[in-house]
Amino acid sequence: MHRDDDAAWRAIVDNYGERADLDPEPTEAGGPGEAVLDDHLDRDGRDDLAERDEALDEDRFVPPAPPPVPPTTADRYAAWAGVLGAPVVLLAVVVLRLDLPAILGYALIAAFVGGFGYLVATMSREPRDPGDDGARL
Repeated sequence: MHRDDDAAWRAIVDNYGERADLDPEPTEAGGPGEAVLDDHLDRDGRDDLAERDEALDEDRFVPPAPPPVPPTTADRYAAWAGVLGAPVVLLAVVVLRLDLPAILGYALIAAFVGGFGYLVATMSREPRDPGDDGARL
């Protein structure tokens, strides 16, 4: 290391933990905060910050309303009910320590497996466009 580097490191180590004084305090007659508050008022006393905010609101991008969700069929609703509902019912039975008849337990498991299988079997087999990441301009 050179002498300048040693002196710089020594100054850093000597002043470690002290607060740096970056900006001197304003010495205006009205106090430090008063001049800052009056800076955004124009000669007529109007608030130019409010005008600026209004101008920014006009330039702000407002996305169009999304298209409606396409309706689905009753069989898909039933499949989703089996996939989401069966585990919830089984979890509630276990947490509440209820006695569940074996046939009802098997029916809930079958509803889950059947719903999942139906949803997978009816998925679209066409590949998606690899260039389409869903973003629209």
